[in-house]
Amino acid sequence: MYGELTYGKELQRLVEVVDRQIEEKTGTIDRIAQENQFRVLSSFRKNKISDAHFSGTTGYGYDDFGRDGIEAVYADCFGAEAGLVRMQMVSGTHAITTALFGVLRPGDELMYITGSPYDTLESVIGIAEGGHGSLKDFGIGYRMMPLKNGCIDTEAVNRAIGPNTKMIAVQRSCGYGNRPSLSVHQIGEAISAIKSVHPRIIVFVDNCYGEFTETVEPCHVGADLMAGSLIKNPGGGLAKVGGYIVGRSNLVSMCAERLTAPGLGREVGPTLGGLADQYQGFFLAPHTVAQALKGAVFTAALMERLGMETSPSWESVRTDLIQSITFRDPDQMTAFCQAVQMASPINSHVLPFASPMPGYRSKVIMAAGTFVQGASLELTADGPLRPPYKLYVQGGLTLEHVKAAMIIAVNHLAEKQLIDVVHAQL
Repeated sequence: MYGELTYGKELQRLVEVVDRQIEEKTGTIDRIAQENQFRVLSSFRKNKISDAHFSGTTGYGYDDFGRDGIEAVYADCFGAEAGLVRMQMVSGTHAITTALFGVLRPGDELMYITGSPYDTLESVIGIAEGGHGSLKDFGIGYRMMPLKNGCIDTEAVNRAIGPNTKMIAVQRSCGYGNRPSLSVHQIGEAISAIKSVHPRIIVFVDNCYGEFTETVEPCHVGADLMAGSLIKNPGGGLAKVGGYIVGRSNLVSMCAERLTAPGLGREVGPTLGGLADQYQGFFLAPHTVAQALKGAVFTAALMERLGMETSPSWESVRTDLIQSITFRDPDQMTAFCQAVQMASPINSHVLPFASPMPGYRSKVIMAAGTFVQGASLELTADGPLRPPYKLYVQGGLTLEHVKAAMIIAVNHLAEKQLIDVVHAQL
C-alpha cells in the first residue's frame, strides 16, 4: 500500500486505527469547509467575477479591474471594508510590515498582546539587531504583554495602554512559541474587552495560517486590520507569490501608500499573469485548508499513539494549520524532518540539516519540498534546533500526501532506532 516499508504491516494497522479514531473530527472539518465554500462562492457571484478579470496588467498597473475584483472578494469574505491583495508583497512578514509602517508614525507605540512576535518580525520592530529601518529606527515604541494561562490578559492590557499606544497587535498562530494558537472567538472577546475601555485603539491581527480554519475571521469580530500570505491558506496552493491586507478602508489606504508611494496607493501595481491563480486558489482554499487540517489531526493522533507530545492534540479545536511535535533530542527531530523531505514531491533527494536563516535567532531545520518556494499550505516541517526540540508541521494539499509522509517518517525513525513501533501501541 505504501511501498517497501520495513514496518509496513504494523504501520498499516496503525493507520486504520487512527482513521477510525479521528473520523468524527474530520467530519467537523468538512462541515466548516462547506460553510466557507458557500461564502467564497457567494462573493464570486456578488462581485460578478468573469474570465475577463484574469487578463492582468503590466507597467504601472493602472485601471486593473481584475486586481480590484480579487481585493473586493478578499474584503467581502474576510468581513472587511477594503482589501489590498498584491504580488508585490513577497511574504506574510512583508504584508505585516507594510501594515505596521502604513499606520504607525514616529512617537506612536505598538503593543503586542500575545507575547513575543514571530522571529522574523524582531528585526522589523527593532527588538533584534541586523535590520535597517526598523520601527525603532523611526521612533516608534514597542511593548509586549505576555499571555496569561494561554489567553490574552485583557485587564493587564487595558492598564498598560498609554497615551501613545496607537496599535495593539495579535498574533493568531503560535508561530515558534510554546503557547496555544488563539481562536477567532478568543480574539473577538479580547477586542470587545479592550475597545470598551479604549475605543480608539487600532487592533491589528497577524492572520497567517488561520484563514478558513473557522467559519469567521478576525475582522468579523472587530479587528480593524489584518494581514497574511497568499502562499499560505488563502492562495489555495496555486498562488505563486503575494500577500494581503484587509480591514477598515482608511487603514488599508494608508497601507497601500506605504507599499507603493504616497499619492499613488492602490491605483498602481501590475498583476502580470498572476490573477487566474489568485482567483482559483482562493476559490479552492476552503477545501485545501480542510485537507491540511485533516492531515494535522491525523499527524497528532498518529504521533500521540507513538508516545510523542503534540500541540494541539488530535481532539483539540483547530484555529490554524500549525501542528507541533516535541522530540526528545536534536537527532530525533532532525531525522523526522529529513524523512518529511524524502516524502516530498519536489527535492525528495535533498537532505536538510539545521543552518542559520535570515530573521531567526537559532539554526533552523526545514523540510520544504514544495512546488512554490516557501509555501506552507503545502506540506512542510520546520523549527529552530533548540530545546524543547519542537518541530512545526503544517500544510498538505491533500490528506493522502500528509498520511503517506507521516508513515514514511515514522518508518524512518523506527529504522534508525529513534522510535519504537510495537504491537502494544496498536
